[in-house]
Amino acid sequence: MLAYIVRRLGGMLLVMLIVAAVVFMIARVVPGDPAAVMLGAAATPEDIAALRTRMGLDQPLLVQFVIYLKQILSFDLGDSIFLNRPVTQALAERAELTTSLTLMSVGIAVAIGTPIGIISAVYRGRTLDQATVAFAMLAASVPSFWIGLTLIKYLAVDLPWFPVAGYGPPEATFLERLHHLVLPAIALGIPNSALILRFTRTSMLDVLGEDYVRTARAKGLPPKVVILKHALRNAMIPILTVIGLTTAVMIAGAIVTETVFGLPGVGNLIVSAVLRRDYPVIQGALLVVSGLYVLINLAVDLLYAVVDPRVRY
Repeated sequence: MLAYIVRRLGGMLLVMLIVAAVVFMIARVVPGDPAAVMLGAAATPEDIAALRTRMGLDQPLLVQFVIYLKQILSFDLGDSIFLNRPVTQALAERAELTTSLTLMSVGIAVAIGTPIGIISAVYRGRTLDQATVAFAMLAASVPSFWIGLTLIKYLAVDLPWFPVAGYGPPEATFLERLHHLVLPAIALGIPNSALILRFTRTSMLDVLGEDYVRTARAKGLPPKVVILKHALRNAMIPILTVIGLTTAVMIAGAIVTETVFGLPGVGNLIVSAVLRRDYPVIQGALLVVSGLYVLINLAVDLLYAVVDPRVRY
């Protein structure tokens, strides 16, 4: 296990090095002078020259890349041009909202997709199975922003059960903030539940036809025990994989959802940075999101051995 983790960490470092190189080149392949693009048409030559010096753009490209790597290793992602603060600080201030939204959305997606997928597999070919498959196709086809706007219309405007937008005042309690995240989490969780549902159904169908499941039924075990203890546990590896991938996808999907609901999270920060061409923020956010992708994949791989003791690394 330890040797496997060391190898995976080495692979993670290589992946992040490639990501850092790609992120580094983003600001350098923009047509024109990146400093002039960030400052806009009203900038003076003196302002552009000062920003070029501040960002190290007046250095050779290789020197710039080495400096950039040193900054990353010291957890320095640069300073935001428009926020006038370090990028790490700007991301940290908004990370709590995005993390809470992602976890709530994953919880909703798992709560919808896993049970329905199990039921669909148990009642394969019947009307209930066909209805769940139709639901999965519909949920995967409907964009999250449309679901969000519909929820706002009916549950926040017509029936004022939930806030229309925002994250509450600064003095809001934890429960009040969660109340603001209910509709965004539903809007983000429903489309992503479709993939979990389909993988759960497929994985369960593969397991329910195995000999040990038929043996368990022949011994007279209750159907609930056969399905949940014997079948589901052996079908968990593909389900865990898709849950991990869905979690990583939701981090990126939160950008649209946060914009629709006016949430001051990381996604909203990225959208503002793109519109303002605040490249340090864009680069820092890309690095952080890529790192989260890699860490989630590692965590899912390590969970395989917890779910299935037969897994050996």
